[in-house]
Amino acid sequence: MVIGAGPYGLATAARLSASGVRLRIFGEPMQGWHTHMPEGMFLKSVPSASSISAPEPGYAFADFRAAQGSGPVGDLYPIPVEEFIGYGRWFQERRVPEVERSMVRGVQAVDGGFGITLDSGEEFLAGAVVVSTGLVPFAHEPPELRRLAAAGLTSHTCEHRNLTGFAGQRVVVLGAGQSALESAALLHEAGARPTVVARAATVAFGDPPQTDTPSARPRSTRLHKPGSPLGPGWSLLAVSRGAAAYRHLPTPVRGRLLHTVLGPSGAWWLRERVAGRFPVLCGRMVRSAEPEDGTVLLELTDTGGGTELLRADHLLMATGYRVEVDRLDLLEPTLRQAVQTFGGAPRLSAGFESSVPGLYFTGLAAAPSFGPVLRFVCGTGFAARQLAVGLAARNR
Repeated sequence: MVIGAGPYGLATAARLSASGVRLRIFGEPMQGWHTHMPEGMFLKSVPSASSISAPEPGYAFADFRAAQGSGPVGDLYPIPVEEFIGYGRWFQERRVPEVERSMVRGVQAVDGGFGITLDSGEEFLAGAVVVSTGLVPFAHEPPELRRLAAAGLTSHTCEHRNLTGFAGQRVVVLGAGQSALESAALLHEAGARPTVVARAATVAFGDPPQTDTPSARPRSTRLHKPGSPLGPGWSLLAVSRGAAAYRHLPTPVRGRLLHTVLGPSGAWWLRERVAGRFPVLCGRMVRSAEPEDGTVLLELTDTGGGTELLRADHLLMATGYRVEVDRLDLLEPTLRQAVQTFGGAPRLSAGFESSVPGLYFTGLAAAPSFGPVLRFVCGTGFAARQLAVGLAARNR
């Protein structure tokens, strides 16, 4: 059974069905993208790295555009989130039509298998479960902001489908990555007054692709900075092609690479929508965060030890995601406790199986084991193949 019908769940189901594994898959196709990504957003991934993996050709992003009567595009084309959602649903309809729209409400260990409860009230047994619940369960809220959250003055970027409701308001956006910078740009364009607050000494933006197709880059450039699904460079090539080896690295090294390879930055096309448009305060830490008369009062410190006060109507957390099995409420508590973890994330075998036999995790939940490539759509191929091999071996 597969829980979740986003890119990783769909790719897993497609590969399993092609391998002859009987399965059921539950979830609303692309629901996380539709509900938790803001309108007007663009993907940071380039088109050549934005295809959901299928076991046979004909289901790539380019195939979707061709089927819609749209012309081909290269890597200089930022993909609108609405178009990617349409692609995911097109993939599901043609490659994984067996998706059941019911939601899984509970999973518990039962006699060497799993008892499943759906929101429809149906209950059944499954021999194996693949958890592909996406980003939202792992949205990170810094503890220093909890008093603001209790007062209803904060939200995470994943909570907003539309940012136009902030028009006219002062909004502090906390973070320095793509989510922070693009959310601030969307807020500004919607008539809000955003201020970005970042710990980083400066905000960074990627460089535009040199060509529309990776293979068209000069040979000397490709030798110096080889191409990869995550971008040019030897380190990106290593983590995108070496996910199987990544899990054998020492735990501290894996944690460091997960946060430093492709660290916080904005896409190249975002720079002109940010630079000079609204305040960006770099090198700042939140010393205290208090509600005051229905507004936000932040005390910030800078690298020199100076302090400043910042007032706003709302604080938007673009603080990323931290994988913690304990936050997956659909897993019954004793089942969560049985999963061996490191830093909150599940320890996974080469086949993505946890310490609980038959319980698998994919997508972001597997990134601490297999590396940054599991944070992007281009990781669906590796994950689905490894899962299919592991589950096929289990069913022998």
